Amino acid sequence: MELFAQHGYKGTSVAQIERGAGLTPGAGGIYHHFRSKEAILSAGIERHLGRLAALRDIRHVFAGVGDLRTQLTLTARYVLTELDNEAELLRIVVSEARARPDLVEDAVQQIISATYGGFAGWLRDNAGVPPEKADAVAAVGLGGLVSARLLRVLLGTDPVGIDDEALIATWVDMILSHLSP
Repeated sequence: MELFAQHGYKGTSVAQIERGAGLTPGAGGIYHHFRSKEAILSAGIERHLGRLAALRDIRHVFAGVGDLRTQLTLTARYVLTELDNEAELLRIVVSEARARPDLVEDAVQQIISATYGGFAGWLRDNAGVPPEKADAVAAVGLGGLVSARLLRVLLGTDPVGIDDEALIATWVDMILSHLSP
């Protein structure tokens, strides 16, 4: 996944993958484990998605904390950490979205739909946000965190230069302002 993230699908050779896996480069040993280079990428994406699915259910991760501000702060930290941890997957999804839409479309749907849907559900269940407003608050809220991190993850730059704690504190205040009657 690191090689695909750095060089793209086309720019990553089977020999590079073999070398990275500790196999003899160019000997074809990888084909004892995978039928093609695309199968390697697909398995890597599935592994990342499985990890995300196991961690994503934010409606239950912070259950019982009690304080809504604390829960939102933990949620924001969690989202930013997961975006950092999944930088390789994000780079691959972005770089291969046009060239291999069939391969990454499911990944995009799982990442976006499950994350936004999970947060909207959490807002409904834990913050009493009406369903018609929960989806919009989730989209704006998570969209802010995602866009704040994407420049760093995808382009290796942070032109805004705001530290995570200031970002999180502002994000929590903004979300809370939309939850108050």
